[in-house]
Amino acid sequence: MPQPVARARPTGHPGYSETLPRLPESAATARRLVRVALAAWDLDDLAEDGALIVSELVSNAVQHARRGSIRIVVDRPEAVRVRIGVVDFSKARPVRGEPVLEGESGRGLALVGELAEAWGTEPLPWGKQVWAELRGGESG
Repeated sequence: MPQPVARARPTGHPGYSETLPRLPESAATARRLVRVALAAWDLDDLAEDGALIVSELVSNAVQHARRGSIRIVVDRPEAVRVRIGVVDFSKARPVRGEPVLEGESGRGLALVGELAEAWGTEPLPWGKQVWAELRGGESG
């Protein structure tokens, strides 16, 4: 099955976005999109954390959203700050749970909180965007 190609989409200011199927396999495409954006902005130092964050946000959307697609958005509000978001059609806000030692879930938002400078939820008329921000070095 061909994979979608990460490519630039106008988002109102420097940014990248892609609509993907709400499937676990979309996390790989989302990671590529984040890496493409960060490399284009010379913020490669954020690539690993950004890829991990988008994987967790996609995983949450796949598990909890209801419609068949999600949208990945990567914006650059400042020269050294990026915002990674996942938009879905569920209005339910994510809850940062306590991970169970032997459990297979419950660590995602805790991990996002550790890696990101800030994270949150933006309600939308049709759903929400869960986002996380990273800050790079001053040379970006």
